[in-house]
Amino acid sequence: MGQDFRSIAFVAAALLLSIVTARADDNAIISRWYSALLVADRTELSDLLADDVRIRLDDLGIVQGKQDFIASIDEWKGAVAGAAIRHRIQKTEGEVTTVIACYDFPGNDMLMQETFAVSDNRITASSQAAIAENCDGY
Repeated sequence: MGQDFRSIAFVAAALLLSIVTARADDNAIISRWYSALLVADRTELSDLLADDVRIRLDDLGIVQGKQDFIASIDEWKGAVAGAAIRHRIQKTEGEVTTVIACYDFPGNDMLMQETFAVSDNRITASSQAAIAENCDGY
């Protein structure tokens, strides 16, 4: 019985370690996302997105695929010039990580709640919704 318990404990520890490692990888991908978004790096953003990604912009009622999102980066580049983006992980449930992000533009700021589903080191789904017209709650 002692050997069985050690085997079960080892398997449980290995599974826990793999879950923690996966979360760390997802968090690193999300950090890369915001870094690339801040400088409108089309190549990095494209690398981070799965080919079949769905990006939902709740406030605008828009769902974009990868090509549509990448095509909008030139417009975003003008909007993000001189801005800062701060983010923090709020929670992770299953494969979905929820982030609170402050977009601090030169003329205004906006607090957003964003979600990311990550699989195979790519963002497979994302949603974005405003939660405040300033970052006071950040």
